[in-house]
Amino acid sequence: MSFSQHNDLSTISIVDIGVKPYSCNVCSKGFSQKSNLTVHSRIHSGEKPYSCSICNKNFTRNSSLTSHKLSHTGEKPFSCSVCKTSFSSKSNLTVHTRIHTGEKPYSCSLCNKSFSAKGDLFTHGRVHTGEKPYSCSVCNKSFSLKNHLAVHSRIHTGEKPYSCNVCSKTFLRKFSLINHQRIHTGEKPYSCGVCKKKFSRKETLTEHSRIHIGEKSYFCNVCNKAFLHKFSLTYHKRVHTGEKLFSHSICNNKSFL
Repeated sequence: MSFSQHNDLSTISIVDIGVKPYSCNVCSKGFSQKSNLTVHSRIHSGEKPYSCSICNKNFTRNSSLTSHKLSHTGEKPFSCSVCKTSFSSKSNLTVHTRIHTGEKPYSCSLCNKSFSAKGDLFTHGRVHTGEKPYSCSVCNKSFSLKNHLAVHSRIHTGEKPYSCNVCSKTFLRKFSLINHQRIHTGEKPYSCGVCKKKFSRKETLTEHSRIHIGEKSYFCNVCNKAFLHKFSLTYHKRVHTGEKLFSHSICNNKSFL
């Protein structure tokens, strides 16, 4: 073997050949570099040695702290080459680019549903485990996602942070505002595949589709009669309760629906 060949072999690292000599003594996961094992060990110990000098938030990695600091400066140095959307961290850009590529590398071992972000796979797992780690401090209702708890909490606080820029009506949820704005724009993005009729709300299209398939999903709990629409069931129930719906403004004569 020549000197040059020997020198080339000596520069091949254990990373190149896939050797992982450093093993976690808790979960036995292997690593090719000792520094990676050190960072991994913090998952088990809870250690977060890197602290933000502005908000005191702590991190397990120095790189995570560096990316976090950009949230205070507003700097977004990582830009998508397709749509030019900018991000403060390279990892967020990586996840974003999967919108364009359609890549979903994280797959659930139970139902094979795939996700573009590892965090989404982790939270999806709660569908199967039933875990709901986020609990409301007022009514103790539990949720699988933190943002679902945040939205629920507005029921108690009365907060409606999403405001229509046309009529100033406010909403608990962002999607409620988006649906509402279609009243002003006339947009109807949901189209029936059978008759091509269009709707502003997805749930309205879902109800409409039952006309074509004959599905009646709303059942009376008294007589078990089935209805296509929820409002039809609501009106029908007045037959059993005796509630009188319409009142004549002149003679005050009331009649059932």
